[in-house]
Amino acid sequence: MKMNSILKCNSCKVSVTNLTGLVRFTCPSCSEKEIVRCSHCREIAARYKCDNCGFSGPN
Repeated sequence: MKMNSILKCNSCKVSVTNLTGLVRFTCPSCSEKEIVRCSHCREIAARYKCDNCGFSGPN
């Protein structure tokens, strides 16, 4: 990940820089891309999709 890139939620595309409750993890399927989720999307279990392999969660 580049230092100057802005983190955005994979589900709602909102900037999550300096927000509390966010989570960052590598894709459980390909382990290539990082998934970033804001606290709101985590609470409502909003779907996310890996841009690399197409994996979709939460399952």
